[in-house]
Amino acid sequence: MIGKNKNSMATAGTKTKVSTVLGEGTVFDGNLKTTGTVRVDGTVNGNCISDEELILGPEGVVKGNVSAKNIIISGRVDGDIASLGKLEILSTGKVNGNISARSLVIDEGASFDGKCTMTSEVQPVRSMEKSEKIEKAGVTEESKEKKA
Repeated sequence: MIGKNKNSMATAGTKTKVSTVLGEGTVFDGNLKTTGTVRVDGTVNGNCISDEELILGPEGVVKGNVSAKNIIISGRVDGDIASLGKLEILSTGKVNGNISARSLVIDEGASFDGKCTMTSEVQPVRSMEKSEKIEKAGVTEESKEKKA
């Protein structure tokens, strides 16, 4: 899971090098998008999108949606989560939002409040950005129904 070295992630006997780290006590306002593995130990007020892994440390908080290939949550997420691979919510993790993942592990003691969809066809990382643009343009399912 999360090893002593905050710049690497060990799962299933492999280590992944973390390319982006948001340190403890740091507050990031806006959407965070990376192409490599990201570790968040601070607070992100916005969406977090990674093409690889996303690790949310025990002190980490995300107030927005999270999307990545593999995700490890040991902090708090207030938003929806989309994982193309494996989503792990560790015992200290708290998720308030809906989950979409191929594989899901929730440790004893973890908190999850929302709906869970497990499928082989999880929405891709890029589609979350597309839905944000649609919402910003004022096009929602409700507005589509009103026009019909």
